[in-house]
Amino acid sequence: MTPIRHNHPEGAGSASENDPILDAVRDCVLAVGVRRTTLTDVARRAGVSRMTLYRRWPDVRSLVGDLMTREWIAVATGALPERAPGTAARDLLVTGLVDGVRSFRAHPLFRKIVDVDPELLLPYVLDRRGASQEALLALLSGALREGHADGSVRSGHPERQARALLLTVQSFALSLRTMTDASDPELSAEALLGELRSVLERSLAP
Repeated sequence: MTPIRHNHPEGAGSASENDPILDAVRDCVLAVGVRRTTLTDVARRAGVSRMTLYRRWPDVRSLVGDLMTREWIAVATGALPERAPGTAARDLLVTGLVDGVRSFRAHPLFRKIVDVDPELLLPYVLDRRGASQEALLALLSGALREGHADGSVRSGHPERQARALLLTVQSFALSLRTMTDASDPELSAEALLGELRSVLERSLAP
């Protein structure tokens, strides 16, 4: 998945879970896309002054970046099942990753950006990691360590394994649509997600 890192000045915005300004920019982007969203529009929706926004974010793109970070992390953490007694860490991790890809692709903000402003995603696919990618790597590394501890995941360097997993699921999240065939149920999105599950299971199995 393609989250964002921003080098904000002191006092910059953060991806707060209940930030009304991020809620306002989400509504603006869903209505008109990123390029047509202005800080004036966001300020009006949030009920704050433009100067309040400028003190926290230098421009719309940095504000949208924090929004994407908040939304993508929420998708990822929401997709991970709760640990149940007797359930192997690998099973939880694989299920969480597949469900996360499914949820990410269905997310209204992701769909809007892909349809209207796809260039926003390119730097975080081609050039650098973003803040929520870093958060996801930490989440994956922790889950992999649990799998090493219970013997359900093959031994290995957890951070390296986490990066390989993120590269794999990121490609499915971003490019799955290019590989589906509406005329063939064996090449549907769900069928390909089944293949993703198999890929993950086999790559993690001891």
